[in-house]
Amino acid sequence: IELNTFSDGELRVAFKENIRGEDVFLVQSTNPPAENLMELLLMLDAAKRASAKTVTAVIPYYGYSRQDRKDQPRVPISARMILDLIKSAGVDRMITMDLHSPQIQGFTNVPFDNLYSRIALFSRLQEYNLDASSGVVLAPDIGSAKMSQSYAKKLGIGFALIDKRRPTHNVAEVVNLIGDLNNKHVIIIDDMIDTAGTICNASQTAMDNGAKSVIAVCTHPVLSGPAISRLKEAPIKKIIVSDTLNISEDKIFNKLEIISVAHVFAEAIKRINKGDSVSELFK
Repeated sequence: IELNTFSDGELRVAFKENIRGEDVFLVQSTNPPAENLMELLLMLDAAKRASAKTVTAVIPYYGYSRQDRKDQPRVPISARMILDLIKSAGVDRMITMDLHSPQIQGFTNVPFDNLYSRIALFSRLQEYNLDASSGVVLAPDIGSAKMSQSYAKKLGIGFALIDKRRPTHNVAEVVNLIGDLNNKHVIIIDDMIDTAGTICNASQTAMDNGAKSVIAVCTHPVLSGPAISRLKEAPIKKIIVSDTLNISEDKIFNKLEIISVAHVFAEAIKRINKGDSVSELFK
């Protein structure tokens, strides 16, 4: 695919080979800036107009997923609107990973597969050889509780939860801790690290409650604003993330470990192409 930008900022995309009658899989995360989303929409339209047999949007990180409800007057439900745009561009199927809210799958009638990063990240966490007496998974807020419980069950270790409040956007405060962290190695699980306020507050809470060490694990390393400086200063031993987003060189530091989820998407694409079960992948 050839991608160009005109002098006025407009985008131009063009397929440089014949795709008539082919099953096309377009890989593009929709994180800001908005050009990423626009590129995907234009590529979907170009593929459809080039007579592709099917067009599947592979979106490792689905942007705007946090705006999935009308939480105050006069605001959009952006997660739904983005899906409407993608559907109107002619997509036949969508694949993403660790949606912030799984119910987003119900915002469209297009088949929508939500893959799980734990397929790739779980084996790395097993290397720490933790058990119920030495380790605990800490959910930094209610929203990540289900994912954290799944990791805790699979790893055979304890589970704890932080009751968090958001006084304003991108600001999080710890109110209560449910669970025992004393003398334990703590693993904090979340679907994304944006400004890193949630993760850093959770790690400090863990250390204040007697934790031996803290490891942070997340799928989507958004890493915006003060995230890098916060993570460097936080009492976190290791930050394990996936590569659903491109991480620029200036955002890479010693604590950060990037694990590829490419093989998870590759297997899903192969199964869809062959007509095999995608859910079998999770077993």
